[in-house]
Amino acid sequence: MSKPLRGVIVSHAGVAEALVAAVQGIAGASDALVPVSNAGCDREALSNNLAAAVGDHPAVLFIDLPGGSCLTSAASFAHGRPELAVVTGVNLAMLLDFVFHRDMPPAEAARHAAAAGNRAIRTPDL
Repeated sequence: MSKPLRGVIVSHAGVAEALVAAVQGIAGASDALVPVSNAGCDREALSNNLAAAVGDHPAVLFIDLPGGSCLTSAASFAHGRPELAVVTGVNLAMLLDFVFHRDMPPAEAARHAAAAGNRAIRTPDL
């Protein structure tokens, strides 16, 4: 890959911005993630915001929920573009994994991050 792999977090309201800030605070990674909110966006505006966030980079699109406007817009935007991958159900653990594995192709990085996110979901004994 000639350009570094980018993570684009697509969410409702300010969730994406908060996740980017948390990753930056924990890992110091300031250039790996770009937030995109669907606030005030119709489908076309959200697609335009995705295009601006991705730019000409390969990217993994991290979506907040496994349904709704963020996922449908991201899936439509990524369709037929092998330089893009989509993961839904974003959490902090998967984003932290992603910023340390940006040397992978998009689909592999998406699977790796999703696995890390799944491993982080627990019901601890209290």
